[in-house]
Amino acid sequence: MQHTIHDVRFPNESPEYRAARDKLLEAEIALRRQIEDVAAQRRALPLGGRVTQDYVFQEGDDAHPVKLSELFGDKSVLLLYSYMYGPTMAQPCPSCTSILDGLDGQVHHIRQRAAIAAVARSPIARVRAVARERGWRRLRLLSSATNSYHQDYHREGARGDQLPILNVFVRAPDGRSVTPTPPKSCLRLVNRVRMRATSMRSGRCGASSISRPRAAAPTLIRSSVMTEALTRASVPNAIVASGRSR
Repeated sequence: MQHTIHDVRFPNESPEYRAARDKLLEAEIALRRQIEDVAAQRRALPLGGRVTQDYVFQEGDDAHPVKLSELFGDKSVLLLYSYMYGPTMAQPCPSCTSILDGLDGQVHHIRQRAAIAAVARSPIARVRAVARERGWRRLRLLSSATNSYHQDYHREGARGDQLPILNVFVRAPDGRSVTPTPPKSCLRLVNRVRMRATSMRSGRCGASSISRPRAAAPTLIRSSVMTEALTRASVPNAIVASGRSR
């Protein structure tokens, strides 16, 4: 048997197939090492800037107000996903919607370590209508229709174009309550998970990259598989490693 990276063989594989597969494995090993090197650089970055105001969102069928600080509950980390569904869009982004489909089924696992919610620019009634249509029951859904959250964090363009992002906020140890005026404010943006997409004016998007969040420092690992980065590698592993969610 020809000696290669390992001795595992599939039925009836050819020597040409094995040579090509070993070449692919070598490239994957090199890629993994590069990912680990980038991850080390990411962990060395400082925290992001303090949150300047305690944003008030709308939630539920009665559109009751809820503050950003209240979204943490008993957790020190908040994951806030910007859902691409602007007030002028006929339909929400299908790619974002597929992500929320998955998150709705996994949110009870994520909540063991961090608070999580999704926020859209559309009025809460429109967001709730989508939730009913999709059968979402667990994911916390919010509207930023009456605040500047989306504009402040660059998820809405001047023409109303929507862009997706997962912002990770941490409640810093310098206070138990949120005071939006420095130096007593105790919320910091620690990372953004960026998903680049085409304009949402037509209601379509094509995400091509994502960053990986970490609770203690900004992160910047990119992946073409959004749901894997969001629900498997990014959130639980990063927060466990930091120890910030306890």
